[in-house]
Amino acid sequence: MKRNATAVWAGSLKEGAGKITTQSNVLSNTQYSFKTRFEDGNGTNPEELVAAAHAGCFTMQLTAYINEAGYNVASIETKCDIDFQNGSIVGSHLSVLARVDDIETDEFQQLVTKAETTCPVSKLLNTAITSNATLVRS
Repeated sequence: MKRNATAVWAGSLKEGAGKITTQSNVLSNTQYSFKTRFEDGNGTNPEELVAAAHAGCFTMQLTAYINEAGYNVASIETKCDIDFQNGSIVGSHLSVLARVDDIETDEFQQLVTKAETTCPVSKLLNTAITSNATLVRS
């Protein structure tokens, strides 16, 4: 399986602008620019897209581990905060709220830690990855 996205940029770094399109067209000529990355502009930026990818990947991996352990997931919500400093991504923090019946908190936390280190996007990122997870019983 291979997936792709295309970025097109025109102009200088600060005054120019770009558009990102994904293979699925979920993003189709979506605007990004210096302002969307470093200020408050309309559009997206690479760090926001990395955060979305990490949150989605981690959530699917955690769901798989919980299912493999014999539990049913009512829902998992993951927010990913990417820390971008001095031109580098220096951290990714996952905030998790999960609704899973019958699982013990310790087992749940172990599965969170496992998913944190083994989801494909976590493996791709060369940065510190942290998480905090809250388990809520339905």
